[in-house]
Amino acid sequence: MMLELRNVDACYGRSHILYGLSLDAQAGEVVSLLGRNGAGKSTTLKSILSLVQVTSGDIRFRGRSLLGMPTYHISRLGIGFVPEDRRIFTDLTVSENLRVGQRQGGGWTMDRVYALFPSLGELRHRRGGSLSGGEQQMLAIARTLLCNPRLLLLDEPFEGLAPVVGRSLIETISALKEEGITILLSEQNVKFTRRLADRAYIIEKGQIRFEGSIAELDADASIQRAYLSV
Repeated sequence: MMLELRNVDACYGRSHILYGLSLDAQAGEVVSLLGRNGAGKSTTLKSILSLVQVTSGDIRFRGRSLLGMPTYHISRLGIGFVPEDRRIFTDLTVSENLRVGQRQGGGWTMDRVYALFPSLGELRHRRGGSLSGGEQQMLAIARTLLCNPRLLLLDEPFEGLAPVVGRSLIETISALKEEGITILLSEQNVKFTRRLADRAYIIEKGQIRFEGSIAELDADASIQRAYLSV
């Protein structure tokens, strides 16, 4: 198993966010974590990286517990994170942003990410702050790939993107799946994730309310109304 969360409780200070949450992802899978704003999706991803306090349960990556590890150590084990706000350096150029994330000795190189994202090659001398939302998202993913992750965590990757940009991002994530990268993405947009995910979890108020295939989710209209409708 690539990733396992077992009975995880997590907190921001005194605020208890996750309650006994369990999920897993096998090698090469795309797993979607669905839910409304505030349901606990981002907290789940951050708990994997020790960016929030895990008070009970266990988180294991390739059989190894991550509890108590500093975030930089977890990253070096092979977990990449693209946060919801992307966190690019707006005053640096595209190529400078990429070099910040580059880690030697892996399969991902500058040339390879430019091949995956041709538009970034054309924009390599542009400052990050001048890019569109879609271009910034591509840059954030490309920078993370240069860390050579085995597991890629994507937090709301389709948020704020035009439909045509979203469709392009689907193709990119599908290509990463073909490369064998395991992907856990948190998302509200079922339409986009339906085309990507092998399995889905639904989270509500810090607890998993549904686990199953996309076909099983599509067949259960009551679950969608209860936990995904606005």
